[in-house]
Amino acid sequence: MSIIHNDDQLAIATETRRILDARTSKERLLGLLEQTGAHDQLFWDTVVAQGWTAMAIPEEFGGLGLGLVELGLVAQACGAATAGSPFLTSNYGAACALMAGGNTFWLPKLASGEAIAAIAMAEGNAPLPPAPAVRFAGDRLDGIKSAVTGGLKADFAVVWAHRESSPVLVLAELATVERREVASYDNSRLYADLMFNGTPGTVLAEGEAARSLALDMLARMAVVTAHEQVGGAEAMLHIARDYALSRKAFGQPIGAFQSIKHRIAEMYGLVEIARANCIHAAAREGQDDFLIAAADARISATEAYDTCARDCMHIHGGIGVTWEQGLHLHMRRARSLAVEQGNLFFWEDLLVDQLSREST
Repeated sequence: MSIIHNDDQLAIATETRRILDARTSKERLLGLLEQTGAHDQLFWDTVVAQGWTAMAIPEEFGGLGLGLVELGLVAQACGAATAGSPFLTSNYGAACALMAGGNTFWLPKLASGEAIAAIAMAEGNAPLPPAPAVRFAGDRLDGIKSAVTGGLKADFAVVWAHRESSPVLVLAELATVERREVASYDNSRLYADLMFNGTPGTVLAEGEAARSLALDMLARMAVVTAHEQVGGAEAMLHIARDYALSRKAFGQPIGAFQSIKHRIAEMYGLVEIARANCIHAAAREGQDDFLIAAADARISATEAYDTCARDCMHIHGGIGVTWEQGLHLHMRRARSLAVEQGNLFFWEDLLVDQLSREST
């Protein structure tokens, strides 16, 4: 397919930005950073009302039957607004796993926004450990998944576990699972430790099939996150540019100084490279080279958001670190998104591995 957005897709992007501009509040979002266990309910109500939860779910399960391109555009607008909940990405990942695993019970609930999903795969600093510590035996899960994104509010989770001598992807309801709040740099992500103690589970995939499905699910979620990072990076670029044009020093805008204008130019380059990689990755959904494209998008978007958030604050000087300025929203979100679905080292290693396989 073309990697140029068509009129319908551009309309989705424009309308999403308009809605979020009207319904997001810097003060409300800053408040979420200072408390654990809360998310922006107004934002999530908006997501559900607009049908964004249904975008990438087939029509037969109550979805809209769209794809990663359209969902990515919504995620990009959410990134610019530093939307105060992580459920859009985790619900998409769970829907991919459920469709591939042939378990469709939760799909209509995900499409309607009635249910919230969590993806519990990482352990320690490994996004996809080869031998998970969480065990699945006799249709029961035992063990702890730490700092699960959205785990504090999720209704069910897709869990990466180990059974006998092979990995397994398990669907587990969380109604009876003990959860422990995790205070973090970005509390709006609702991180929680999930403590499984004989929790019933249903197998979605096992062995190499489970590993392939988990990696594909991780890549799809990473592309959504990369779009969100691009949206945040672009917002930081625009804020830095506007400040550099209005703030004066020695009788002229600070944007006239090379140290500022060159930094903003570098930010622009990083944003556009990441944007192109995200569009390409979304367009390659379901293709043989999708994993490589997803890794490209994830790496470039992480670098763009981290750099733009940091440099925007530097350009603002001392006022940039004040709470009222609001740049903390992007600084903290850039850091939290940089480690969800795997950090740069994971994706760089994965990219090298995939390229090495292609060359042999």
